[in-house]
Amino acid sequence: MDAILKSQAEQLAREMATQVTTLDDLNGLMRAMMKTALERMLNTEMDVHLGRRAEPTAATDNPTPDAPTTNAPETPSAAPKNRRNGHSQKTVSGDMGDLQLRTPRDRNGTFEPQLVAKGQRRLDGFDEKILALYAKGMTTRDIQDIVKDLYGVEVSPTLVSEITADLDAEVTAWRTRRLDGVWPIVYLDGIVVHVRGDNGRVSQHTMYVAIGVNLQGRKELLGLWLSETEGAKFWLSCLTDLKNRGVRDVFVVCVDGLSGFPEAIRAAFPETKVQLCIVHLVRAALKYVTDSDSREVAADLKTIYQSATVLEAEGALERFATKWDAKYPTIAKQWRAKWADIITLFEFPEAIRKAIYTTNAIESVNSVIRKFTRNRKQYPNAESALKLVYLAIYEASKKWTMPIVGWKAALNHFAIVFEGRMPTRPES
Repeated sequence: MDAILKSQAEQLAREMATQVTTLDDLNGLMRAMMKTALERMLNTEMDVHLGRRAEPTAATDNPTPDAPTTNAPETPSAAPKNRRNGHSQKTVSGDMGDLQLRTPRDRNGTFEPQLVAKGQRRLDGFDEKILALYAKGMTTRDIQDIVKDLYGVEVSPTLVSEITADLDAEVTAWRTRRLDGVWPIVYLDGIVVHVRGDNGRVSQHTMYVAIGVNLQGRKELLGLWLSETEGAKFWLSCLTDLKNRGVRDVFVVCVDGLSGFPEAIRAAFPETKVQLCIVHLVRAALKYVTDSDSREVAADLKTIYQSATVLEAEGALERFATKWDAKYPTIAKQWRAKWADIITLFEFPEAIRKAIYTTNAIESVNSVIRKFTRNRKQYPNAESALKLVYLAIYEASKKWTMPIVGWKAALNHFAIVFEGRMPTRPES
């Protein structure tokens, strides 16, 4: 029977295909084929649920005439076998528009289809497309217009709200998920976003971002937090949250030059090495430099942080000061004030150093957030800001599939430098 139905469907598809002359015709054909395929699979699911691939016949339901009889006492008759009980109609939204499906029912009401579940009104893939548009910072009206143009589907504001509301539970689960116990490198940074408060006024908030490089060398967003100001005290609460979610040890934390930041890190993770982010240091230095000198100053700073040893770096810093102090005295002064957390880099072999300062993990995430916030100048509330930034980073993280360059060499050196702290077996 299945073979006959399949052959008939294929014949119908061929006949319909000969009548396709426009994109609308093609879309209609594809909807018809999708409808046929889904209904055939739902019927197969019902067959499996009933324990057979076809409906029973009367002959198989009744005992054979020659069946032997016994004088055993009568027992209550067995419950009637479960059977098909017609179909119910449902409309589902998909990539090709609305589909009217006939879903089979059973007499006992125990059939739970997996392909299109009870109560499901959207096919897999449709919600993801809505969320992807939402993640680009588009408004509900933008999404309605685009979905209508692409798929010919009228998406109501209520539907968009339902889809994005489902995201709240996902974000909450993500923000409270358990984390691996050991992280070789963690980057911490904050970026300013504009959020509308309960009083209706828009003010600057700081989106706190934590990104880790795990033992396999892959980047992972560990956490997002939002506060009206950036400060070491709030960062301590973020680090405490990471500890509460399972982080036991971090080998190296890379941070910007916020006052009190290294102390907050050491309070949470006493054995962790703190390294000031080289990118932040260079960017902060170039704020004082004219455009005509910026390239040369950046090259001279590079000789400092790419030195082979601390002594070589100190010599490079002195030469930089001799050359530029008369014009830009603030740069060398700031580097000397933070020198203890700059030279952490030189405690490690070249493989680890390269992993630390060339990953640029935080900068790549910040660029995603900045690009996203260009589309959405402000957020209606704090929850919306967290949800939308999470979506934007989630989209970007789909590309984080490979270990950072040179990770195997760095991992071998981590195992030596941090002997006794490296897990002997993979993290669960």
